[in-house]
Amino acid sequence: MQTPFDRILTVNLVASTLVFYTAARVYVLPKIGGWGFRSVMPPILLLHSFRHLGLMFLTRGATYPGMPAQFAYPAALGDLFAAVLAFASLVAVVRDHRAGRILVWAFNLEGTLDLLTAIVLATVYGAPVYMGPAYWIPAFWVPALLVTHYITFLVLRGDRMSAA
Repeated sequence: MQTPFDRILTVNLVASTLVFYTAARVYVLPKIGGWGFRSVMPPILLLHSFRHLGLMFLTRGATYPGMPAQFAYPAALGDLFAAVLAFASLVAVVRDHRAGRILVWAFNLEGTLDLLTAIVLATVYGAPVYMGPAYWIPAFWVPALLVTHYITFLVLRGDRMSAA
């Protein structure tokens, strides 16, 4: 039987996403028009290169016993793939390789879909109650990743948003 406390992770995820979006709106989006692709993307790609940390969903001690495999494996492996794509994109962008933008598109699409899929699977299979120490991933890390994916889509589209 679910209790109101079972929805705290959802509240944390939404609230943290709002805070990260507000920070982006105040500090990044008004200035993004003056920054080039090669200035904006490396910090975002470095951040996402740490998504190998999603493998914690498969580790005893990082989650409680009973973590649903239907959530844990897709979330962990999707994050690992996003990390590899982010790092490959980073190398291409820093070296100004012509495949840089294509790799960033691939990373951004896969990474965004991975996060959205993980949120759905966590909800469907009741994973939040098994998060244990890995709780910080969806409560803090995922919101930051979602907002930086949004910024990446804006940059890829060439949409140099101001604070409008």
